[in-house]
Amino acid sequence: MSELAKNAANYRALTPLDFLVWASRAYPRKTAVIDGERRFTYSEFAARCRRLASALAGQGIVRGDTVAVLAPNIPATLEAHYGVPMLGAVLNALNIRLDAASIAFILGHGGAKILIVDAEFASVARAALEAMTGPRPMVVEVTEPGTGLAVGEMDYEELLGAGDPAFVWTPPSDEWQSLALNYTSGTTGDPKGVVYHHRGAFLNALANAMTFGLTARSVYLWTLPMFHCNGWSYPWAVTAVGGTHVCLRRIDPVAVLDLIERHSVTHFCAAPIILNMLMHAEGARDKRFSHRVQVATGGAAPPSTVIAAMEGMGIEVTHLYGLTESYGPATVCLPQEDWQDKPLAERAGLMARQGLPHFAVPEMMVADSETLAPVPADGATIGELVFRGHTLMKGYLANPKATDAAFAGGWFHSGDLAVQHPDGYVEIKDRAKDIIISGGENISSLEVEEVLYRHPSVLEAAVVARPDATWGETPCAFIALKPGIPIPDANEIIGFCRQNLAHFKCPRTVVFGELPKTATGKIQKFTLRQQAGEL
Repeated sequence: MSELAKNAANYRALTPLDFLVWASRAYPRKTAVIDGERRFTYSEFAARCRRLASALAGQGIVRGDTVAVLAPNIPATLEAHYGVPMLGAVLNALNIRLDAASIAFILGHGGAKILIVDAEFASVARAALEAMTGPRPMVVEVTEPGTGLAVGEMDYEELLGAGDPAFVWTPPSDEWQSLALNYTSGTTGDPKGVVYHHRGAFLNALANAMTFGLTARSVYLWTLPMFHCNGWSYPWAVTAVGGTHVCLRRIDPVAVLDLIERHSVTHFCAAPIILNMLMHAEGARDKRFSHRVQVATGGAAPPSTVIAAMEGMGIEVTHLYGLTESYGPATVCLPQEDWQDKPLAERAGLMARQGLPHFAVPEMMVADSETLAPVPADGATIGELVFRGHTLMKGYLANPKATDAAFAGGWFHSGDLAVQHPDGYVEIKDRAKDIIISGGENISSLEVEEVLYRHPSVLEAAVVARPDATWGETPCAFIALKPGIPIPDANEIIGFCRQNLAHFKCPRTVVFGELPKTATGKIQKFTLRQQAGEL
């Protein structure tokens, strides 16, 4: 058969922006966004997003420009997931837990032209802007009604007021067009900019909706930060089915339980630490929701006690796995029918596995990192978890060396060591590059070590993950001191780190002594991880 040509009638580039167009037509009067006492219908939500796009265009934003957002899970952050890419611009949602130096680096490296910042983070934004050496972005501030600007040049609602609610945006002509920029520390102290495209966001949103069972009746609570892999693509997934977004400025376990009850929340995503907080919240012991509630959790596997507590409250737990480079979830531990009849300990062990890839990641294997030969699916042989699929990043911004390494051999290398079980489910056994996951956030051990080496007493330093009942993992620092130096207090070391790092990255435990090494002088982190687990 001869090849037939694409044309305007039979081809349109995939973009998650079309989800909002559809939802506003299908459910114009339905509540799209709940934010405290505020409510926006899908018609109003779409108009606000178009206003944002129009106003940003009025400020000179064009295709390829970067617009950064430093804000919690509020409507402005959700609106930016549509308004910014409507112009062909790139959304850079910033981690609100970062320190000023890291934010300054990201704003400069990503070339942000405008920074939308919530008033709560005005101080750190001001410090970041002052630390920048290159061009600074224009600042738009999200304020409470009746309050003045603390750092911004314009109020967010004032910006929207200058926009056209009937603004006509142009869909991308190429679905490979950049949509979002997310920074991850990865395995080094220098943040890497992960670039997403419209096609990947579209397909990951649909994969989430299918895997998590989202429908027009779904009510999604924003416990997962929207800055984290663009909220795992849920800003687009919930809209794709015409569901309702419930915004949440900060995590308060009592408030979370109240919102689930008040708004009949059906779905939310959370790191295991959040689930742990919920099970220990006031009144949680006697809480039992009358409607079905589902939670997807990633990072460290949830222990059996957490699974039991969630089930006791009527919350079903699903374990996911992914990375910033895979738009968030790439695999899901799909429960099988016979699991429910198994004892809790056995069921928790099955649920703790990382599982199978979703439909937008058609190829996954556990393989030798160098040869890419697959290892036996025996649940024992360790290899690296690698992927091929639709929902993998374009690459790292202005970092071809790291991009080439990530895609070596035509596969995306996760850097995680895993086994594959006979049923095809994968299970992570170790992190090849020593990343620490604390409260769902990645911490580079090398970044922490770099700061420790600046301390005048430190000769050698190694940082590994120490298991923590609350955070999943926390950094544990092993330090060898310079000869003749009095042993400093552990609190002094921790305090020094807090002066130079975001606080969540700082060691919670410090151990002084000689560091174990190989014959070639390399520090044996495997041994240190064992020691940290015994502390």
